[in-house]
Amino acid sequence: MKDVANLDYLKTLNRLKVLNLIRENQEMSRQELAKLTGLTPAAITGIVRELVQMGNVIELGPGESSGGRRPIKLKFNPEAGYVIGVEITRNRTTLGIVDLQAKPIKIIEASINMSNPQEGLLALKNCIDRLINETEIPAEKIMGAGFALPGLYDRKDNSIKHSPNLGEGWRNAPIRDWLQDVISVPFFIEHNSNAAALAEYTLGQGKHVKDLAYVNLGEGLSAGVIMDDRILYGSRGYAGEMGHVVIVENGPLCNCGNKGCLESLYAVPALVRKANNELPLCSTSDSLKQIWESKGQVTIEDIITCASDINSYAWELIKQAGWYMGTGVANLINFYNPEMVVLGGILAGAGSVLMEPLIESMHAHAFPEISKNTRVEISLIGRQAAFYGACLVGIKKLFSNDRTENIYSMTVI
Repeated sequence: MKDVANLDYLKTLNRLKVLNLIRENQEMSRQELAKLTGLTPAAITGIVRELVQMGNVIELGPGESSGGRRPIKLKFNPEAGYVIGVEITRNRTTLGIVDLQAKPIKIIEASINMSNPQEGLLALKNCIDRLINETEIPAEKIMGAGFALPGLYDRKDNSIKHSPNLGEGWRNAPIRDWLQDVISVPFFIEHNSNAAALAEYTLGQGKHVKDLAYVNLGEGLSAGVIMDDRILYGSRGYAGEMGHVVIVENGPLCNCGNKGCLESLYAVPALVRKANNELPLCSTSDSLKQIWESKGQVTIEDIITCASDINSYAWELIKQAGWYMGTGVANLINFYNPEMVVLGGILAGAGSVLMEPLIESMHAHAFPEISKNTRVEISLIGRQAAFYGACLVGIKKLFSNDRTENIYSMTVI
């Protein structure tokens, strides 16, 4: 029985190896697969036959001949299955369905209050069920799901130890157990910044970069780091908490419990709070002050919109935030020496108003030989980077030889 089990395992590994080669290349022939895998032509023929019957591979017809019979070209079928992706934040959840090449079928945003995890996850389950019904994709074609969340996700016991940006209800949260009540297909969990880094690496600015850092400038400030084609996790998965570098001793209380963290001063909630407290003192001609007077308060979207007005309050506020965020990026590149830093999250929408002081501060605070060789770019994927990263986590894990591994080699889809 043990020999049979070992044989079945080897067959599964060989099938995954062949499928991944076809998936990662536009077109391949059986002869090319045999050469790359070292398997016999007979073994390749059997594996390809199974993959075609399963609907995972499509035969395209004869390709060009280099002498002898024209080889039959094979192509991965991205519509053989679908993956659900979910990015959870405190008040807004992005969810959708993509095919096996991460092409979106449908993406929606749901206003779900996740501060109470049990109520929030029940609402999420209902949203997922509605999404599947609306797309009319057969249930058997939903192969897996990926979830991206903020906080300290412990990869060893599959729990969230602390997520200040979701709330106290998420302290020591058994997230894997909870999600088993939300979804019935295999699912995989990732920190939101790691997921966004994976999306940038695979689909965005970092397609041809082996060492990349993604910095999320949103409700929290955190980083996902890819080193030599691998996500950097640390011993339990907590790497990348850039927002909790102390920049002001005995400064404002941070929701992590410390004082003076970068996040407590310049993440979205801090900037909105600062603006609403200080706008009463501003000139009535200021564009953001006018919004504050008409609405009674301003949002981060209002601040970003008004930041294009040179010398306005919003312009000064975003430039100040950019300068201090630059110190955090400087620490990041001093530690990890990435080839590229990608800025994402809602604050990245401020564009050059944020970028110019951030890059100036980065060069002022980082080791010069490191900073001058580091490219800093704004995400082209935008606010959906973590959502797409959640989808990619699901896809890559489904096709991994070992779905339980914590750190896995990544190749561009």
